[in-house]
Amino acid sequence: MTLVAVLSGAGVSTDSGIPDYRGPQGLWRKDPEAEKLVTYDFYMADPDIRRRSWLMRRDAGAWNAEPNAAHRAVAALERSGTPVRVITQNVDGLHQRAGLSARKVVELHGTAREVVCTRCHARSDMEEALARVEAGEADPPCSVCGGVLKPATVMFGERLDPRVLAEAMAIAKASEVFIAVGTTLQVQPAASLAGVAVAHGARLVVMNAEPTPYDELAEETVREPIGTALPALLARLS
Repeated sequence: MTLVAVLSGAGVSTDSGIPDYRGPQGLWRKDPEAEKLVTYDFYMADPDIRRRSWLMRRDAGAWNAEPNAAHRAVAALERSGTPVRVITQNVDGLHQRAGLSARKVVELHGTAREVVCTRCHARSDMEEALARVEAGEADPPCSVCGGVLKPATVMFGERLDPRVLAEAMAIAKASEVFIAVGTTLQVQPAASLAGVAVAHGARLVVMNAEPTPYDELAEETVREPIGTALPALLARLS
């Protein structure tokens, strides 16, 4: 059966109330300074940046976000018996919450639902760390070694886990249909996966509000709202 690979970006989760970053209403366009809060060097060097970063995470809508029609459509395609793998640039875990098996999801940029110590690499739940912030710890240290805690995400300035990237590359090469949805396809190496898929014979569909650098390689480009366009596209595939 046809292997469908879905590369999902921030645009997939905007209907769940999670803002994107580089779109017309993106967070970085509205507040360029906010990018420092998720940039590794700034985060590690400046306690004030860390305090602001923790407050941003505490107040973010991701914790109350629910999967939307796009997430549910991908999970439904998998339940229909079609082989599906998701490669996501998102860190919100909404594909899994929609019912897609965690083993079918490759999280290129990690997960915001856990924290990791930058010294001893101990991991724990983000919910626990945010409870400490709420209780008055502005910059909660690692409870194991006292090191600096950060979300278990790939911040700007950090490299992707090479094992995770290798898995994503293998999926792109094996896919017969590759759908890039809600992503500007500007952040490398994630964006290159679209080209890798086409080079290995996949049909490429690009679904994004604005043009991307890979549109010319696509058999189909879709500018319609993702919440309706992706379910319609996946219904055809199933």
